[in-house]
Amino acid sequence: MSARHPIISVTGSSGSGTTSVRNTFEQIFRREDVNAVYIEGDAFHALDRIAMRKAMAEEPTLSHFAPRANLLPELEEVFRTYSESGLGRTRHYVHDASAAECYGTPPGTFTPWEDFSAGSDLLFYEGLHGCVVNDTVDIARYADLKIGVVPVINLEWIQKLHRDRSFRGYSTEAVTDVILRRMPDYVQTICPQFSWTDINFQRVPTVDTSNPFIARWIPTADESMVVIRFRDPKGIDFSYLTSMIQGSFMSRANSIVIPGGKLDLAMQLILTPIIMQLVERKRRMA
Repeated sequence: MSARHPIISVTGSSGSGTTSVRNTFEQIFRREDVNAVYIEGDAFHALDRIAMRKAMAEEPTLSHFAPRANLLPELEEVFRTYSESGLGRTRHYVHDASAAECYGTPPGTFTPWEDFSAGSDLLFYEGLHGCVVNDTVDIARYADLKIGVVPVINLEWIQKLHRDRSFRGYSTEAVTDVILRRMPDYVQTICPQFSWTDINFQRVPTVDTSNPFIARWIPTADESMVVIRFRDPKGIDFSYLTSMIQGSFMSRANSIVIPGGKLDLAMQLILTPIIMQLVERKRRMA
């Protein structure tokens, strides 16, 4: 953790909704004039698409969730370097033709490594491994604010199925195969991170999602509730939150439940003061 160079880490599984959470953070950054540099978790995959397919053919249980399929020591080093100096580097993984047109690099490959722009207020990470702690790395220790995005698993699968079929062109069978292959690494690598996060946002559908593999649409925000869990509830004004978010209530001493359609409002209310505390502390020390 660093007062001079704070880091925010948003961690969630594939299809969990971390991109939507990133959009909310970007709104806060623009409104509050916060200059952030960004890391996408996919940038730290160890292999491009062709090499990964070859590796999976030799090791069928390999998945992008696995530490060995990612450059986690390098990611930890970027976190450490940024926390000490505000410097670092990243790249982009090019998912599709649209991104390829933007970056000038074929789909399934990486752009060259680039240094962060100087003078940033904070580093923002969004991806699969922002809070990994194992025998090799301790990425969580460098993040000043750790956010978990954790829909219940059937909902997560529905969201992944719809995204990968609609936007990445995969078949249901191909996506199902990925889900099954990733399950051991989901249990061993993804889930443990949510014990290290400061705040978890877990979306729970209020409609039947018993068979996610035949669901025709993703449950809407109005068909969901969101459980927000605080690791340390000290300083959180729950009375204020429940008064500001209609339909919300406390389920435990460290948790509040809100209607799904109020998630953006809740994130704005909860996260804006935390972000500004980090930034103001940094600017006072500049």
